[in-house]
Amino acid sequence: MSESRSPAKILAFVGLPGSGKSEATEYLTAKGIPKVYFGGVILSALKDAGLEWSEATEKEFREEIRQREGKDFVVKRMVKEIHGLIDAGQRHIVADGLYSWTEYKILKHEFPGELIVVAIVAPRHIRHHRLTLRPIRPMTADEANARDWAEIESLEKGGPIAIADYFIHNDKDLVRLHAAIDMVLSETHFLD
Repeated sequence: MSESRSPAKILAFVGLPGSGKSEATEYLTAKGIPKVYFGGVILSALKDAGLEWSEATEKEFREEIRQREGKDFVVKRMVKEIHGLIDAGQRHIVADGLYSWTEYKILKHEFPGELIVVAIVAPRHIRHHRLTLRPIRPMTADEANARDWAEIESLEKGGPIAIADYFIHNDKDLVRLHAAIDMVLSETHFLD
């Protein structure tokens, strides 16, 4: 954190696909909190490369670009975006989809005392069912299972989930998810 600015509060959601990260983010953006979207960096780069989205194409591209550009490819862009929001006067920011251990360490270093990591977890069968129903980029059960393994093994997503500051067990409905988010907001004084 720079000495010349007021501290910000960054709430970063982490979780496996279908856990509810996007729903949680939408809940906060509806309250007027700006967001940064980690997955958008990969989707934008995929589009810029002229590739059409499929689960297999995204997985291959995501792993290849991180190998070529470095594990910090996405987070470097997120740090710039977050600093841009802070420089514009934003003091409350939600980050949708923290992916890797590398990203976690960089964000903790770049924003000391400002980052709150919230893991959203749900049983695999519930997550996978949600993924078959989602309107944007739906997945089959096999694709969802492959994505889980890729995020755990290739992206090291287990680390940020394990070391999260807060956990939300999202196995019910949106009302309960929103109530759990409100509890985290209250406990962290996020909106103060």
